[in-house]
Amino acid sequence: MDRKQVVIIGGGFGGLACIRKLRRASVDVTLIDRRNFHLFQPLLYQVATGGLSPANIAAPLRCIVRNQKNARVLLGEVVDFDLANRSVRLNDGVDVPFDYLVVATGSTHHYFGKEDQWESFAPGLKTIEDATLIRRRVLSAFEQAELTTDLDLRKRYLTFMIIGGGPTGIELAGSICELAHQTMRREFRSIDPASARIILVENSPMILDRYHPSLSKKGKEALISLGAEVWNETRLTALGEGYAVVSRLGKEEKVEVATVLWAAGVKGSPLGAVLAKSAGQIEIDRGGRVHVDEHCNIPGFENVFVIGDLAHCKDGKGNPLPGVAPVAVQQGEYLGHRIAKLASGEPLDKPFRYWDKGNMATIGRSRAVMESGRIRASGRIAWIAWLVIHILYLARFENRVMVLFQWGWNYVTRNRTARLITGKEHLLIDRSAERQSKS
Repeated sequence: MDRKQVVIIGGGFGGLACIRKLRRASVDVTLIDRRNFHLFQPLLYQVATGGLSPANIAAPLRCIVRNQKNARVLLGEVVDFDLANRSVRLNDGVDVPFDYLVVATGSTHHYFGKEDQWESFAPGLKTIEDATLIRRRVLSAFEQAELTTDLDLRKRYLTFMIIGGGPTGIELAGSICELAHQTMRREFRSIDPASARIILVENSPMILDRYHPSLSKKGKEALISLGAEVWNETRLTALGEGYAVVSRLGKEEKVEVATVLWAAGVKGSPLGAVLAKSAGQIEIDRGGRVHVDEHCNIPGFENVFVIGDLAHCKDGKGNPLPGVAPVAVQQGEYLGHRIAKLASGEPLDKPFRYWDKGNMATIGRSRAVMESGRIRASGRIAWIAWLVIHILYLARFENRVMVLFQWGWNYVTRNRTARLITGKEHLLIDRSAERQSKS
């Protein structure tokens, strides 16, 4: 009997969990990804603020699966599906056949319909390129502040705004605070980096609004103790070169700011809409996620699955599961087991059930919050737990060693050794007026 062909699109948490679960199955697995590496996205903010290098949190996909003889990796971009004939098409015209298809392409930034107006001014954080762009803008802002003698312009350069008070937002805000107040002390001659203004903007009454209110409060207190300003019940209304307009407690306020970072929302990968069209216009939610059933199947196709951030999957109470790495990992493991059973002719009707092990977020050095069921912790204990879990989830042993060493060095020295300004893009600030005034 011919071995079944399994195609997995996306080498993120869900895709890798699925392919690993199929290690001993009598199937052949093809992993397709646009990038040749797996990226540990929860630590991207550390790359964006100079704490880690990109290589610390990325691992080549071929290296990860090299000992799995039933798996191969294709570097390519899927552009279309032929579900009736069971194949996917790559951007170079190659068709890859499948018996079972797993789509795990994750999510991208969601600017709520204002992508064209806001994205260039407020980059989000999903890729290595995003992280190095943010690092360039943050570090360049301090450098430009050192260069200028215009006090108003200097103040603008030293103002940073983060939109979104979820885990990514508070991690960015806390890291920039530590960068300004600790890492770069005594490194400049014309400016005091500690005078930088870091503003976290959140539309909800609380930051970390998915956490218990007591942890949300502790997270806010920790950010304020680091020097950040936390603006709750505030939303961005306009954004342009060198400024942001927010509605704060019902009043419009214009902030002169050089660096704005986006952490307010995500939406499903564009490939979800392509899949929905190929399947006959299946339902997609407002966040671009594809509706799936309790087996992670799309309606009408028992051999096509969607998992991770791209899937609108409901828990036992009918609520959509959050777009976090543990959901993707558990769905990938579930599907690997399910596909192995289906390929061997053994029916498996057990539905997917997510085991919520809790949430955690770090704010800065020895500052974090975590909850698991009724257990809640903050401060150093939560921070140590966060460190251990994130190191264990890294894809390769080499990455764990590198990150552990780098974190240890950063902790002792309070330094961030990956503070490199790379690329040609400059801050989106027009300095022509300053030059004219000098002439």
